[in-house]
Amino acid sequence: MSTALILFTRDLRVRDQPALAAAARTADRVVPLFVLDDELLRRRGGSPNRVAFLRDCLRDLAASLHARGGRLVVRRGDPVEQALRLAREAGAEAIHLSDDVSAYARARRRRLKEGCVEEGIELCVHPGVTVVEPGEVVPTGGDHYRVFTPYWRAWREQPRRKLEQAPRRLALPGDLRAGRIPPARELSDGEPSPRLPGGGEEAARRRLERWLLGGLGGYEIGRDDLAAGATSHLSADLHFGCLSPAAILGRVEGRPGGEAFARQLCWRDFHHQVMAARPDLPSADYRSRGDRWRRSKRLADAWRRGLTGYPIVDAGMRQLAGEGYMHNRARMIVASFLTKTLYLDWRLGAAHFADLLVDADLANNVGNWQWVAGTGNDTRPNRVLNPIRQAHRFDPEGEYVRRYVPELAGVAGGAVHEPWRLGAEVRRGLDYPEPVVDHEAAAAAFTGLRAGGRG
Repeated sequence: MSTALILFTRDLRVRDQPALAAAARTADRVVPLFVLDDELLRRRGGSPNRVAFLRDCLRDLAASLHARGGRLVVRRGDPVEQALRLAREAGAEAIHLSDDVSAYARARRRRLKEGCVEEGIELCVHPGVTVVEPGEVVPTGGDHYRVFTPYWRAWREQPRRKLEQAPRRLALPGDLRAGRIPPARELSDGEPSPRLPGGGEEAARRRLERWLLGGLGGYEIGRDDLAAGATSHLSADLHFGCLSPAAILGRVEGRPGGEAFARQLCWRDFHHQVMAARPDLPSADYRSRGDRWRRSKRLADAWRRGLTGYPIVDAGMRQLAGEGYMHNRARMIVASFLTKTLYLDWRLGAAHFADLLVDADLANNVGNWQWVAGTGNDTRPNRVLNPIRQAHRFDPEGEYVRRYVPELAGVAGGAVHEPWRLGAEVRRGLDYPEPVVDHEAAAAAFTGLRAGGRG
């Protein structure tokens, strides 16, 4: 009997899972493997939010495989070593893997390929992390698109791959030790955010169905409404592969709001094709602006803790701390504030987001941070978001701010966005800090530095 092994990475689902479908189609027995990667767990203490979400995902995946007659094998250590060891133990002729773009994922794939050659095992690499694979659409005379709009036009015309059905039945060699999914506290150094959502394919599918029924139609108009939170909340599900981006696209195309949402899926693919071409993106400026970033622990700590004195910024940072999530418009506001008002390095912000965001996909996280900082793919790199104007535009009644900054709960309407304009007696009773900097002066200084070609 033929045997294939599938190495799950961030593709933790059974529906439209090309690697799993191919393994089940080509082999009599399938060994599903997930390796708790010590290298990734060591980074930033295992990121408690992502570890907790990951554990939910693994438990859900194990249940889905069990319902089909299979079993999730869990190991801990180096994924290449563990996959090759288990393949030898099971007598597997092939290993199936979903492709990915980070430098770490590419090194893992290269090492696995080398090991498979030595062992006489076939390595089969499949799509599935993005809608359009990096390298499938390239501009004339270039290796990747540097500007989003031309990429969007090409992306829309690209033929879609066939969606894969979940395997109906799976068979596993009977003598393999399954291993265990450890509690989150064994994998991370801290506690997850108190209002963290649950992970896994089934929870993700429920979120998707609710979104399609009650959110998609109003997405184009309401997506920037901070108080309404009228976004899909599917980013973590996409990051862990609990949902297939190609399958989501198929569900939204042709429906009201569908094109606007498809554009967001395209942004995700855009950042992946940029990182595929520039694997140094997490540490190096895509386009250097000559910045000499300020170093201030005081300002960085105020930003992280949501104590900048700018309510809309502080609300976003506190939502992040409490939920492991932040509204996309708030992400843009807090990122612009850090890099262009406080003039602190975008890497500091990207690292903090990576610590707390459940959906901290590497390509999207650093791609978006560089975009806002003006060192990435933004065609207007020196634009500065005014946090007060943004607040009045996207949270006009102050509901979002009052939700996350309880010190200001008693301030009515849009006045909550500028508490320094309230009377001195009122301000003293708020227990809320004064602004750490004057935004207008800071923005002018930043613009002058960029105009002069140096930071």
